[in-house]
Amino acid sequence: MHLLDSFIVISYFLILIWIGIFRRKSSIKTSEEFILSGRRLSLLGFIATLVTTWYGAILGIGENTYLYGIQTWFIFSFPYYFFATIYAFFIAPRIREKGYLSIPDHFHKHFGKKAGILSAILILFLASPAPYILSLGVLIQFFFKTKLLSALIIATLFSVFYLWNGGFSAVVRTDYFQFICMFLSFFILLGFLWEKVGNPSQMLASLPEQYLDPLGGNTFQYILVWFFIAAWTFIDPGFFQRCAAAKTPKTAKKGILIAIGFWAIFDTLTIFCGLYSINQLKIDQAILTFPLLAIDFLPVGFLGLFLTGIFAIIMSTIDSLSFISAITFGRDILWRISEKKNKIIPFIKIGLVVISAISLFLSYLIPSVVGLLFTLGSIIIPSLILPFIISLFIKSFKIPEWLSIQWILIPLFISFLWMFLSKNELITFLEIEPFYPGMLSSLLYYLIIIRGRKWQLK
Repeated sequence: MHLLDSFIVISYFLILIWIGIFRRKSSIKTSEEFILSGRRLSLLGFIATLVTTWYGAILGIGENTYLYGIQTWFIFSFPYYFFATIYAFFIAPRIREKGYLSIPDHFHKHFGKKAGILSAILILFLASPAPYILSLGVLIQFFFKTKLLSALIIATLFSVFYLWNGGFSAVVRTDYFQFICMFLSFFILLGFLWEKVGNPSQMLASLPEQYLDPLGGNTFQYILVWFFIAAWTFIDPGFFQRCAAAKTPKTAKKGILIAIGFWAIFDTLTIFCGLYSINQLKIDQAILTFPLLAIDFLPVGFLGLFLTGIFAIIMSTIDSLSFISAITFGRDILWRISEKKNKIIPFIKIGLVVISAISLFLSYLIPSVVGLLFTLGSIIIPSLILPFIISLFIKSFKIPEWLSIQWILIPLFISFLWMFLSKNELITFLEIEPFYPGMLSSLLYYLIIIRGRKWQLK
């Protein structure tokens, strides 16, 4: 790290502190202001915070592109555009109209207290910032030559400390700045690669054929699972929070559609950079594809600007997921089982401390961001997605709490068991990915519930 690059990165952290803490205009008095900025999120703020939060696994994008080429677009880009478009037209307006504060809040109102707490526990796993804290910690360790533990502590503190008093408003304020940083960084990297290596057409023509295979050497079933895992969007707590915070249902719908356009631009930048790396790098740690590419091709100063973009991408996800996890643990679990129903914000702050500590610990145990996303998506999505969507669209849908708990737990158990059997056999059990039996069991259980309701009516 040149002194100028270090200065630029340190300046980024100082600017983040100023924006996150000192730009706060007024004190927050209600839990709705703390959690959802009083439901006054503008279209511009909606776009900035949604776009930045979605890319925490940026190192995983580089890793997957370096290993499998254009397959990355087919598993991490197109499926999410598809489901985000559906979300914009059919789900986002309903979320804003219903006025719930979180996904567990929705489950609590529709299925009961225990079902709400159970969904909150599962959301904690989905919204865990641990893999992103690890990514940021590894980068800090790599570039500043610190010990990993020190790097992880720095990564955690700088990503969440301004949430203590600022809440969701602090997340949105910092996301404006981080939005600019993330796009600037990859425009810079792609520009220098274009100049020094050749234009993208020349680069694509020079790639081995295997990297131009949409399957990337995997089976079609594997790619299809990734497509359905993108349905994660439907129960993504970050999407829900931003739609609930939007000024109007129209703001949420329009904001998602515009965000899809920005994601498409950013995906083009990152995947092209990843494809350039295939012929330019020979590395063992594919997770460091983007940083190592930047070291090789960016001059002094520009390397620092690129690093601020990488830090911004990861930190914008860490602060958002940490805050969501704190709400889930503090409000949707602790507050629900507490008798102090008039004080929500203190429980969320307790949740922030607890989640930060747990995530810091778990970041030691997570080897791969991509692998974690695949595992969590395969196990948890089948357990939550149908109960959430059906209860969102069918107002008259009412079932006993014990049925809803079984509806959540049965797909979870089946997907987990399938995953466990696959690990033991070292191959996918019966050559079927765990996501499919989990979703099938959820659908079958729903049909049983419907049939049972018809019997009761008779």
